Amino acid sequence: MAGNSMLINQADIDYLSGTCREAGAAILEVYETDFDVKRKADASPVTEADLRAHHVICRRLGERWPDVPVLSEESADDCPYQRRRTWSRFWLVDPLDGTKEFIKRNGQFTVNIALIEEGRPVAGLVLAPATGALYYGASGLGAFKVEGEGAPAGLPVRTASPADTIRIVGSLSHQSPRMLAYLAKQRLKHRRVEFVPMGSSLKICLVAEGSADVYPRFGPTMEWDTAAAHAVLKAAGRRLIQHDSGKDLEYNKPDLKNPWFIAQ
Repeated sequence: MAGNSMLINQADIDYLSGTCREAGAAILEVYETDFDVKRKADASPVTEADLRAHHVICRRLGERWPDVPVLSEESADDCPYQRRRTWSRFWLVDPLDGTKEFIKRNGQFTVNIALIEEGRPVAGLVLAPATGALYYGASGLGAFKVEGEGAPAGLPVRTASPADTIRIVGSLSHQSPRMLAYLAKQRLKHRRVEFVPMGSSLKICLVAEGSADVYPRFGPTMEWDTAAAHAVLKAAGRRLIQHDSGKDLEYNKPDLKNPWFIAQ
C-alpha cells in the first residue's frame, strides 16, 4: 500500500478523540465490575475491557478510513510480518495499555491510537479513561492536552526542571537493576533526582507535557505500547530514541518488540 502522506486535520482529531472516549467508556464499564483476568500465550494479562475497547476502535477506524489497516495488540497474532510488510500506512492501537494497572485499579491505564507512515508515528492520541485526560499530537498540528471537558492546552505546558534537578519518570510495574543503576548515575550528575512512578504510556506523556525531563526504559515493550505517546512527544518537539543507537524508535519491524529507549 503506497500513496501520499495522509494529513490528519482537526476534524479527524475530533473523530479520533470520540473513538478514544467511546473505548474508554467501554473500559470503565468493566472496571466497575468484578471482572475476570485471563492469560495470553505470552502469560500477559487480558480482560473483557481490552476486548471491548479493541472492537470499538476497530469499528470506528474502519468506518472512517476503510482502506487503512489496523494493527491492534488484540489482533497482532493475525498480522504476521509477511502480511504487514507492504503497509506504508496503518493504525497501531493498544486498546488498553497498562492492563496490570487496570487490574490493580489505580487508574493509570490508557487507550492508545497512533497513525504510522513509513515506520514513523505521525499522529497519536492517548486517553486516560479514569481521569478523562486526553493527549494528542500530529504532524503539522502540534501537541495538546485536554482535561475532561476543558479546552486544549498546547504542550509542553510546563518548563523544564531547574538546572541542578532532574525529574525522571519510570514504571510502576517494572523496576530493573539497569534502571536502579541509571538512577544512581544521575545522582552523581545532579544535586537532586526526583523519581516519578507512573503506569502505561502516561510516562511518555509526562515528558511531552514537561512534568518529567526523561523516561528511560530498560525493559520489554511492544510497538503499540509507545506509538501513540511517541507521536504526541514528537509533536511537542521532543524525542524518543533508541538507547544504543540514538536513532528515533521505528515501527512495523519484523519483530514488534521495542529496543531499550529514552524519551527526552
